[in-house]
Amino acid sequence: MTENEQIIKELVRRARVAQAQVENYTQEQIDNVCRSVAWQTYCDENIKVCAESAVEETGMGNVADKITKHKNKILGSLLESLKGKTVGLIEENVALGIRKYAKPVGVVGALSPVTNPTATPASNAIAILKGRNAMILAPHPHAKKSAKVVCDFMRAGLRAVGAPEDLIQFVAEPSLELSQELMRQVDLILATGGPGVVKAAYSSGKPAYGVGAGNAVAIVAEDADIKDAAQKLYLSKAFDNATSCSSENSAIIEDSIYQQFMNQLRAEGAYICSAKERDILEKTIWIPNKNGVLAINGAIVAASAAKIASMAGITIPEGTRALVVECEDVHADSRWRGEKLSPVLVVWRYKGFDQALEIVKTLTDYAGTGHSSGIHTFNASYIERLALAQKSSRIMVRQPMAPANGGNFFNGMPSTVSLGCGTWAGNSTTENIHWKHFINITWVSEPFAPTRPKDEEVWGEFWGKFGK
Repeated sequence: MTENEQIIKELVRRARVAQAQVENYTQEQIDNVCRSVAWQTYCDENIKVCAESAVEETGMGNVADKITKHKNKILGSLLESLKGKTVGLIEENVALGIRKYAKPVGVVGALSPVTNPTATPASNAIAILKGRNAMILAPHPHAKKSAKVVCDFMRAGLRAVGAPEDLIQFVAEPSLELSQELMRQVDLILATGGPGVVKAAYSSGKPAYGVGAGNAVAIVAEDADIKDAAQKLYLSKAFDNATSCSSENSAIIEDSIYQQFMNQLRAEGAYICSAKERDILEKTIWIPNKNGVLAINGAIVAASAAKIASMAGITIPEGTRALVVECEDVHADSRWRGEKLSPVLVVWRYKGFDQALEIVKTLTDYAGTGHSSGIHTFNASYIERLALAQKSSRIMVRQPMAPANGGNFFNGMPSTVSLGCGTWAGNSTTENIHWKHFINITWVSEPFAPTRPKDEEVWGEFWGKFGK
């Protein structure tokens, strides 16, 4: 047995011992476990420690927004979990003679990204614990200190209610090899991270929930409330330096309101780059990697607008939190179509809603198919046409997508930090992944008098033509 196998085997052994101790917990007991763990990453003192650790270790995002993110995501995840029944009989249909009983899935291996090293595992842990499961966290190697910080808080929450601490563990010295070994040994995988992580999860041979790459696109129609749309786009793009995969990367603006909208974006505090500055910025965002291929410059990922502008030699007003780039031809071979992983928003102009739909499709076909789209309009026809045409798992109407996609107090989306993107992105679900994805269900079926329908009732006109 290799050293990696031994390290993971011991973590899994401890997780199974802990999970067995809570397998027969009542609903009240497991809900209290969730509350106690959630509180440890919700109370002001601990959130500040988590946020400061994440920014200091990764250099991504900012402390104030990470505190807000913790507050919203932890409370949202807890409230979502408290809605559910995950112990014993959870559903009954007397007419069909069906009863459903919830059971744990076992030990869950949770892979988390460097962009959100404390909020992601804390939110996911609530959903996983709700099903009476154990979680082993595999953090990004550049976020291992923050992983320990948040896991130590959560383990304290377990101790506070007499639950075994080993329901939550983490890989102390994470590596690709250890993450792969973890995925081989656990019962279920939750992979929140880049395409490579998700692909590895689905190739592990174990059941997995993976999430697709983001490249959120929002349409701003001619009937939009321009000020409201600009405020929401700016908020979403600037929040935590765009660490969220739901942060809009492109906005598609109707021609008749284009200039008004750009003026409003500027009024909100965005810096509109000139054509010359756009070209300079492009050379800053994409640089040759070790193989000589142009790729995202790691130094700009979730960096502030001020830092990115400084790197590019662009002077911007103090307090600017987002940069805006204007592009024209969406069909050109332009890297601006994809995800920028930074507070940089690209705007495109359209004439007629047919063209808007075409541009959205082109952008998401380039990157981010299945993830999300948004629209700022009051036109029900536009909303329905986008919903019918677009290969997106979620469409946000008149909302800032970074806080909206994963559920918020102003919408009905299930609260999560992990967004399934369906077969469009090679994922197993289009849903917001939450507590219901971490239970097994036993169906109990009792017989009733047969109710087989007549053939002519089922086949309709086909029976009349071919059934006789």
